[in-house]
Amino acid sequence: MYQTNQYEGMLSETAIIRGADGDLINAYLARPLGPGPYPGMVLIHHLPGWDEWYREATRKFAHHGFVTISPNLYYRDGHGTPEDVAAKVRAAGGVPDAQMLGDVEGSLRYLRALPNCSGKVGCFGTCSGGRQTTIAASNLNFDAAIDCWGGRVVMASSELNPKNPVAPIDMTKDLKCPLLGLFGNDDQAPTAAQVNQHEEELKKHGKTYEFHRYDGAGHGFFYYDRPAYRQEQAVDGWKKAFAFLEKYLS
Repeated sequence: MYQTNQYEGMLSETAIIRGADGDLINAYLARPLGPGPYPGMVLIHHLPGWDEWYREATRKFAHHGFVTISPNLYYRDGHGTPEDVAAKVRAAGGVPDAQMLGDVEGSLRYLRALPNCSGKVGCFGTCSGGRQTTIAASNLNFDAAIDCWGGRVVMASSELNPKNPVAPIDMTKDLKCPLLGLFGNDDQAPTAAQVNQHEEELKKHGKTYEFHRYDGAGHGFFYYDRPAYRQEQAVDGWKKAFAFLEKYLS
């Protein structure tokens, strides 16, 4: 843990990376100063957009010793405030899962090419980013994954569409790394029953996972700037997240 006499430094900036189909997109990068090597993290932003909370979370992971990148999954939809861009994307039905995977894979490749990255990289996402984290962890070679209240992991066949052709729960058999799930028991997306269904699928396929569920918390309980924030549950969730990453990325 931190000592009061240790050196601390961090660089954070916008980066340009190659995403899906070789497209150039922007991303937010934060890394500890020093030779490392440091483990890496890819942060998959939520449906409300590539916003200030995700900038802060990127720096939080860097502060804890991770080279961290958060790609702008909405880059192709134009620029403006995160809220305006997110509204445009939401109206269009979100980003295609295949495109998201290409952008996340580009982020993973970018981190592993950095000289101060150890090569061990995890992914983290909240809300829609939690759903996308389960997809990424089932299709890409991450070393750990953290799904925070990702909805629509369990999907009815009627919910499938060209942008979301396969339910993430049906990818469980292909999960390639340990998975941490953090959920609020008052959430309606995912519901407690859907979390149970996801957990049963993980057990069925013998996957390494940890699920933690919090009473008195609903969707988005990490978001300190929103009414959904729950201080006690959020603090414990962050502790569990960093303990999980220490276990699998060290």
